[in-house]
Amino acid sequence: MKKNVMALLMVSVLLVLAACGGGNTGTSSGNSAGSGNTSGDKKLKVVLLVPGTLGDKSFFDAANKGLTLVKSELGADTKVIEMGTDKTKWEPTYQDIAAQDWDIIISGGSEITEMFNATAETYPDKKFINYDTDIEETPANVYAMSYATNEVSFLAGAVAAIATKSDIPNANKDNVIGFVGGMDIPGINAFLVGYIQGAQYVDPAIKVAVSYAGDFVNPAKGKELSLIQYNSGVDVIFNVAGATGLGIFDAAKDKKRYAIGVDSDQGSLLQETDKEKADLIMTSAIKKIDTSILGAVKKTQEGTLEYGQRQVLSFDQEGVGIAENDIYKSIFTADMQKQVEDIKQKLAKQEIKVDNAMGMETSQIEAIRNAVKP
Repeated sequence: MKKNVMALLMVSVLLVLAACGGGNTGTSSGNSAGSGNTSGDKKLKVVLLVPGTLGDKSFFDAANKGLTLVKSELGADTKVIEMGTDKTKWEPTYQDIAAQDWDIIISGGSEITEMFNATAETYPDKKFINYDTDIEETPANVYAMSYATNEVSFLAGAVAAIATKSDIPNANKDNVIGFVGGMDIPGINAFLVGYIQGAQYVDPAIKVAVSYAGDFVNPAKGKELSLIQYNSGVDVIFNVAGATGLGIFDAAKDKKRYAIGVDSDQGSLLQETDKEKADLIMTSAIKKIDTSILGAVKKTQEGTLEYGQRQVLSFDQEGVGIAENDIYKSIFTADMQKQVEDIKQKLAKQEIKVDNAMGMETSQIEAIRNAVKP
């Protein structure tokens, strides 16, 4: 009897050991590009840290849409954290999240890049994606993206110039277009210089009214500055002001003038809540942040993304573009659309060279502004 019991115990032990051995199929790829998924059956965990709040219908919302695509198309576990506007809380939040079990940590903006990179260096086994920065320094476990904003803004300027010279409703004969930026900083002026050059490509004599709100989260200020421009004869304003730019659309609605959105397809985003306002956003200069985030995470999952670099995405990489939605098609005639398409193709083929304000002296930017001042 004792022999039978001992035999049964031995069999039980062997079965347990076999089960444990058979379950150990997961692999860890350490610090390689594909280290986000550490086991074959473990879901990728991806977190987005927003240095602000959602609801801007632009930059942050585009990143949030990208994370939604990561969840729906890649099956990842995702989370969005809005860090608010108190910048003193950003770095502690990065450090806190990096200490948790997230595989990929995503955030964006030149303003956060230094602290984001510092966090990445503290946690070399984690992967970090900066979805929009102009700073080239990139640690080995960070993949950073930037967008050819000067080129897409060139096309936005061409659109504005074509519109103001046309006979479309709400356009006047003053041949003056507008620009409202969040702040007078290189990243915003990269949009401005491209916008001016694109407008001049269509009409060398065009004038451009330029205003800076000094704030990215003040729609009231955006509306105030835009009303001044519209009242002075501007019929199209390019919004490069984050949430402040929502006030531009309010002013456009009040004055029955046009606007051009930024970062996301802002006309389509506003279509359901305020069709009258949306129908005046003739197009938007889009950074394809959503699909860029999806692509970066997918390549990380596959182990093919090269970390430790910053990549600039242009028309030829489908990193930027303008919104050619139903609003655009209803405002622009077929001939006008063809004119825009021709310019877009020349940009994609690098047949048009656009200056970049990121490498300019302040005096150069000031000279460009003054040259087109109404």
